[in-house]
Amino acid sequence: MTHYLMDPIADPRWAQFIDHDPRASVFHSPGWLLALRETYGYQPTVSTTSDPSQPLTNGVVFCHVNSWLTGSRFVSLPFADHCEPLVEDHQDSADFVKQVASGRWKYVELRPISATPGNGTNSAGFTVSERFWLHRLDLSGSLGDIFHALHEDCVRRKIRRAKKEKIVCEEGNNAALLESFYQLLQRTRRRHRLPPQPREWFRNLSKFLGNSIKIRVASKDGRPIASILTFAYNNKLMYKYGCSDERHHKSGGMQLLFWQAIEEAKEKDYSEFDLGRCEWENTGLRVFKDRWGASHSALKYWRYQPGVTATNRQIKMARVLFRYCPPIFLQAAGRFYRHIG
Repeated sequence: MTHYLMDPIADPRWAQFIDHDPRASVFHSPGWLLALRETYGYQPTVSTTSDPSQPLTNGVVFCHVNSWLTGSRFVSLPFADHCEPLVEDHQDSADFVKQVASGRWKYVELRPISATPGNGTNSAGFTVSERFWLHRLDLSGSLGDIFHALHEDCVRRKIRRAKKEKIVCEEGNNAALLESFYQLLQRTRRRHRLPPQPREWFRNLSKFLGNSIKIRVASKDGRPIASILTFAYNNKLMYKYGCSDERHHKSGGMQLLFWQAIEEAKEKDYSEFDLGRCEWENTGLRVFKDRWGASHSALKYWRYQPGVTATNRQIKMARVLFRYCPPIFLQAAGRFYRHIG
């Protein structure tokens, strides 16, 4: 079967295709791809069997990560929690990967929610590169039932406390809210001894995703204390980034933001609230998301042409070094994110 490569930003067929595929997420969208390209210089590519003169019927989107530090590779997709291959059940996503892998790359990586690339002999060359937990909250029940399923002490009580303390929540997509979010993000990343993502990354998300992105900020006595970024796409809401001032954790600002996001999702009749991934070993974050009544499942990243390569070691080493980087250097270290995507 013939495969074609196309530019999902320049070719309008991609946007038309994903608008009608329920498996597509904000990570497939041209806005996300534009933000990746403008911030990190990644070039997006779609592998498809659809002839250039015909409407798309399938496609797997990748970004070319061309790094002098960690090597050249194709990833579907950088900084995305997951990115489902948009192919039919009878089609083998391994074929799409192998088409892209025909160049001189270190490896090609897929980040599907449920799909396993290949089957039988066609799965040769694939291995699991990373494991995460993915949390998703089913919104089909009533708002009352959803609230009742929340953990009493760690969620419901915090929401009530936040309201009692008159925590004010703002939401939208503007420069002021983005700056409040980023200040809290810097504080949170310092606390975790990790560099913050570049400010430009969030500015580009704000610019290219438009109404799909919402910045939510909780304030106490006029001071921002918690913030989250959510994305709405294809009848689903997704939480991607969160940050807070640890001095006000007891006030329940973060819990109130999440609950108001759920209320909005129910009002708009969304089917699901995707709480995103957490690292396999991060028990604290997994438990936090479990307490929202969300179901969790294993999320596996698949790599083609795998092995313990210099690229793998360099990426892992960079992540470890970030944790020991003095706080004063963390901001500057954020520019190395483009090598990790």
